[in-house]
Amino acid sequence: MKMKYKQQFILLLLFLCVFNSILIAQSQTTPENIKFVRQGVRRFIFDEAQNIPLAELNPKEIIGMSAMFPTKHYLETHADIQVLNHQLSIKSETATQSSIWFAGFNPFATYTIDLAECKGEGEMGFEFANAEKSTQFFISIKFNNNDLVDVKQRIMKDAKEIVNESIATKGTTNLNGKLSGKLILQMLGSGMVLYLQNDALPIPIGQSDFSQSIDLRKKQYINSFQSSLYLGINSGEVIINKVSSALSTGMGLADIRAITYEDGAPFLEDDKIWYTMSIRGRALPHHIEGVFSLDPTTFNLKLEGVILFDRNDGLLRNEIASHIFYDRKAGIWRGLTTGFSAFANPEEEKQLLAVESKKDPRFGFSVMNATPFGIVGDIEDPHILFDSEVNKWRILTCENHEGYKAVMLESDTWNKGYKLIAGPVNYNSTGTSIQKVGGKRYAFSGSSDRKIHIYTYPDLKEAGILDMDLPPWDAESGTRVWPNVVELPEGFPFRYVALMMDRFNYPGLEGPNWSYGALYLYHGY
Repeated sequence: MKMKYKQQFILLLLFLCVFNSILIAQSQTTPENIKFVRQGVRRFIFDEAQNIPLAELNPKEIIGMSAMFPTKHYLETHADIQVLNHQLSIKSETATQSSIWFAGFNPFATYTIDLAECKGEGEMGFEFANAEKSTQFFISIKFNNNDLVDVKQRIMKDAKEIVNESIATKGTTNLNGKLSGKLILQMLGSGMVLYLQNDALPIPIGQSDFSQSIDLRKKQYINSFQSSLYLGINSGEVIINKVSSALSTGMGLADIRAITYEDGAPFLEDDKIWYTMSIRGRALPHHIEGVFSLDPTTFNLKLEGVILFDRNDGLLRNEIASHIFYDRKAGIWRGLTTGFSAFANPEEEKQLLAVESKKDPRFGFSVMNATPFGIVGDIEDPHILFDSEVNKWRILTCENHEGYKAVMLESDTWNKGYKLIAGPVNYNSTGTSIQKVGGKRYAFSGSSDRKIHIYTYPDLKEAGILDMDLPPWDAESGTRVWPNVVELPEGFPFRYVALMMDRFNYPGLEGPNWSYGALYLYHGY
């Protein structure tokens, strides 16, 4: 009898274990069962509150103009330059040309002239040049009594003029004769856009790609050039409130990726999530990799820094669509980025790059070393992690297989030797990422078919569709957005957050451009 009771007890224990396993499986959170509810939306358009300042000429702060902001006069007749009523006045009755120094040079910065008034006839804008003035790059507007006449680009090399052309866009016809407000020059390494902002949205009035004439990404220019306010006054007066340079949000943000640890867990500091995002310029290769912090319980997004990439070829490159992680075992910041800067040079190929930095790249102006590792071609949006269960590094990325589609790669080493182990999936893919939900990893992907797809990890089998209240698109707009789902630790008022972008391009830019978007915050319940 004792043996019989013992067998019954064992059977009861086995039944309870199986029943408990079934209950756990039934109660385990899976991504398709999370409801993402929109909390807010913002588009950061040259948001001054977000600027990371580099330099400023503020007439209210000037004592000793000749030392603080020295002037170079190019003609025998000199303009009269004075600080009057907390404004900078540049005045001349005959032809003069003057450059007033105000900053060092950063080819990825945003330069702003806060313009009070233009009287008479002449031109004004920016000069970037070496100390000897043998190499100069001018972006200027021509004016006639507050009317914008033209937008010009002029390049001098070895004291010889190699470019002198109009770069005005059709936006110049929408100004209704008013030339006041802010001139905003967004420098983009191998190109630029000039905006004029009065009371409404900044209007693009000039744009160019200049890398074939002068590649300002070269370290020789970054290390030697200086920035000046340029004025060529035939007769009249220009009054300026302020001139500044800063790292800015641009006119749109996209390619949102959470910074993680080496195992893919989100990097949280001060209860904030840290993101890389592409600060949008105009087209490829013009975007810039920015770093932002966010308290996910609020919408106080903050620009913390900008990352450039050094392939040891004399250039600082503005790659984007990066995944940065902190490798705790190696004690170093690492990651992958997409070599979109290749589009500035017809002889280069797009490829993924492995990046490293001993310095924390989240803050200020940072440069990460970048190295090719054999993944060349039409491939982008990589997400990398170390899976300790199989002792392998894995990359989820998008490769062009008659359209971009998610694939999974695997290697024993983080920066070489990757082989395909899963995919391509059936659906168009973008912004691929891996994140744990309920203790289990899943793969997420945006797509062109109006859905956020969920796949199993690592075999990329279809596992469902993300459930979103008010997705970041409408009936007409593109839907290839980055899902960016993050699981939060216990203690937050919700366990899941997603920060996505839309794909509405900025109005007024000419030619091909990828100038989206606004940011959409979701909490997952």
